[in-house]
Order: sequence, then C-alpha cells, then structure tokens
Amino acid sequence: MSEPQCSHNCESCSANCSSREGGAPQNFLEKPNKLSSIKKVIGVVSGKGGVGKSLVTSLMAVTMTRKGYASAILDADITGPSIPKIFGVSGPAAGNEMGILPVSSKGGVDIMSVNLLLENDADPVVVRGPIIAGTVKQFWTDVIWTDVDFMFVDMPPGTGDVPLTVFQSIPVDGIIVVTSPQDLVSMIVAKAVKMAEMMNVPIIGLIENYSYFKCPDCGKEYHIFGESHIDEIASEHNLPVLAKLPIEPKAARACDEGRIEEYQTDVMDNVCDRVVSFCSK
Repeated sequence: MSEPQCSHNCESCSANCSSREGGAPQNFLEKPNKLSSIKKVIGVVSGKGGVGKSLVTSLMAVTMTRKGYASAILDADITGPSIPKIFGVSGPAAGNEMGILPVSSKGGVDIMSVNLLLENDADPVVVRGPIIAGTVKQFWTDVIWTDVDFMFVDMPPGTGDVPLTVFQSIPVDGIIVVTSPQDLVSMIVAKAVKMAEMMNVPIIGLIENYSYFKCPDCGKEYHIFGESHIDEIASEHNLPVLAKLPIEPKAARACDEGRIEEYQTDVMDNVCDRVVSFCSK
C-alpha cells in the first residue's frame, strides 16, 4: 500500500516522518497572551454530540469556583456554542490594544465563546474547518486570561480539526471524556481515548451522563437510556470512572434559563477533587 501524499503542512499532521526538521516531531504549542496567567488546562471531550459535555464543563467550572479556585471556560465549540447561554452572559466582549477580554459570569467564571463576538447570538457560524481551528487558537493567544487556576476547554464532539488544534496548540494538562449509557458509546469512547493517547494527552477519567433517573416520589432509579456500560469501558482502557450523573430536570432548567450558578448540587465535588489531585502530581 502506498504512503499518503504529504501536503507539507506539518501543523495539521500528527505523523512523525522524515519530512519534519531533523526527523523529530515539531512543537506547535502556542504562547498565551503575554498578560495571561493560566495554571492548569483541562479539556472536556466526547466522541459524540448530545451527551451533556457543556453541562459537565459548566458544573466543573462552577464547582471549582465554589472551592475557591479561579475558573475559566474556553468554549471551543465554534459552530454550536452553548456556554454563554448556560451562564446567562452575553456580548459583545470588550477588547483593547493588548487583546480581547473574556466576559465574567455573576459567579466570577471567565468565559470566551464565539457567541460573545456575534451581534446576534442566534446567527449561525458558517465557516470551514481551518477557520474554526484558527478561531479556537486565537481564543488562547489573543484573549487576556487573568489569574486562572483552572481553565476548562469545552470541545466539540468527535476527533476533527478542533480537538487536534487544541491538543497541538494548547498545553492541556489532562482531559475528561463524557459519555452516555447507549451501547454504541463503547466504540465512540475508544476513538476519543485513542486520539488522546496518539497526541500524548493524559486522560483524567470518564464521566457518564444521563446514567439514570431517580424518581422524586419513591427514590427508585430508572435507566432511561439502558444499563450502564461505563465500568466495562473504563476497565478496558484502564481508566477511572469519575462520576455517574443522573438525569436532573432542575439542571436542564437552570441551563435553559442561564442560571447554572444558582443550581445547588454536590455532584461534581469529588470530580473536581480528583482533578486537583491529578494536576498536583
């Protein structure tokens, strides 16, 4: 079988071939804005859409803030941004000659999303992959992130341009993979895990969302989307299960109304403690 033709664009290619300078992989990490101070970067990924990745990202940022850490969210889902809506923030984001300023939520979470740069947040972002990837990179290089302890990167689903750009351009300390209980998830999780391994990005663990619904009247748990497979998947990849999150109508309503910071839950406390411990190693 013949080798694929080289495009000579090493930035978009993870292959370690002789065409690279000296035969060694190049470092494509971008420097943040010179006024930024970001201690740890955590990517939140999923192999498919609709598993509640943005909810998990938001709850982690809120929980970290409640624990006394300065939190930020870089919304890397350029064509389907939802973070501003969840936090009830709107643009336009301000800026100066030094860079773009993130928008802060009521609770103090710094946020940058393409929706904070649009005149109308309902306008679609109709652009091709390279421009999307470039925008995500600019959210790292051009935005002034001040005194951030934990930045959470809410990535679009899949293993395309944006995850590749994030893994190559941003010094990600670890990722969390969000899943749901459906049977097909095992294959999809495997793809996300293998991509992270190919890019040498540490995997903190797995979170299963929509794991069950707990009846408020009798307390019985119902597996709406089928029995959980997360333990088997985690064992197969030698990864810890960080949490199994229930279907919670109050959380969905808080997101729809832009009041996620008012939603009271301790569901992410242990997850955030694990993240802090992981990043302290």
